[in-house]
Amino acid sequence: MTRSRGTHLAATIALSMLILLGLAWELWLAPLRPGGSWLALKVLPLLWIAPGIVRGRLYTFRASTMLILAYFAEGTVRAYTDQGMSGLLALAEVVLTSVFFIAAIAHVRAGRPVRSATPAGSA
Repeated sequence: MTRSRGTHLAATIALSMLILLGLAWELWLAPLRPGGSWLALKVLPLLWIAPGIVRGRLYTFRASTMLILAYFAEGTVRAYTDQGMSGLLALAEVVLTSVFFIAAIAHVRAGRPVRSATPAGSA
């Protein structure tokens, strides 16, 4: 498995788990209101980028690193303020977003063409 393929797989798995976590958290495990919460819709942006991540599109990987920071911020705030199951789920969100972010950055770096040390016109 090449480095690029490994980072692609790690990012894809982390994103999939983050989508499942978001749905389970807000619908069954620790919703804001009994019976589920509309906050489950927070996974829609993740579902929007999922096809590009699965296909390995570098543009999607680049853009997703900015998007994922919002989920990291939510997880950090809720880990600090929520207690019980919701606090633990928030910590899981922080871990998954961190894994995704690191894997996405590594994937983008691995997919970049290597630039030569000399300018194109000289030699």
